[in-house]
Amino acid sequence: MEFGRIPEAELNAIDFSLPAEPLFNQQILKAKKAASPKIYIGCAKWGRTEWLGKIYPAKTKEKDFLDHYVKHYNSIELNATHYKVYGPAGIAKWAAKAGDKDFMFCPKMYQGVTHRGSLKGKDFITTEFLRGILAFEKHLGPVFVQVSDAFTPKRKQELFDFLRSLPTDLQFFLEVRHPDWFGKENIRNELFETLKQINAGAVITDTSGRRDCAHMHLTVPKAFIRYVGNSLHATDYTRIDDWVKRIKYWLNNGLEELYFFMHMHDETFSPELTVYLVDQLNAACGVTLQKPIFIQPTLF
Repeated sequence: MEFGRIPEAELNAIDFSLPAEPLFNQQILKAKKAASPKIYIGCAKWGRTEWLGKIYPAKTKEKDFLDHYVKHYNSIELNATHYKVYGPAGIAKWAAKAGDKDFMFCPKMYQGVTHRGSLKGKDFITTEFLRGILAFEKHLGPVFVQVSDAFTPKRKQELFDFLRSLPTDLQFFLEVRHPDWFGKENIRNELFETLKQINAGAVITDTSGRRDCAHMHLTVPKAFIRYVGNSLHATDYTRIDDWVKRIKYWLNNGLEELYFFMHMHDETFSPELTVYLVDQLNAACGVTLQKPIFIQPTLF
């Protein structure tokens, strides 16, 4: 992911501290730990050739990448669905790869709906997108709705009307990026209050050059975090430490589901930072999450 990328030389000058817990979240969290909270960790794509010989066997064919991905992660932020509308048959084949595992696909809404022109008049293509992803069945996680960087609060009614038109039996999470959504208190408050009213989540994006997108607001008792690391720079680890503390607090106060997706400007190193994240979460939260298992080099 290139969003929020800055030169490595500038990273040490950034205050990566997460914002204080918003008072808003007291409306969502119950100050009591959920009975069986779910934690899902993943990346954005499984088709990473950089992972051959690392977590995928060296000679793995691309068609078999997902078979190996599900051995290392329990979810994926599925960006493939942003670029093409897949029919139920194709989606069902992906779902079958997860088998009986507690594995969630979190498909990103098709760009023809969210990034091309108005959100109005998109009923047909939206229905086709949803018809396809429903074939994930028990493996369907939240649907990720992203609007473009240029989508401003001046179009808020268009956005809110669109979100209200979506099926209420699916969980949707929204990511907005234009700075005006966060820089003006009245607009920010209206955004999160509207999402709460319609039971939609707010994506939290933690990237170096756009600290405003790491807003910490929970509009449903579920969190969808897009974390963008910097190729194992020292700050990647301290940022993860900060996230583990916040996640522990949320879990202790009623968070029901967590989706944490690891991104890198260079995705080569996503598995390494995932291992660190999982180790810290397991230790701090008393959970037993799976983590990537690296292929050990042979002696001969």
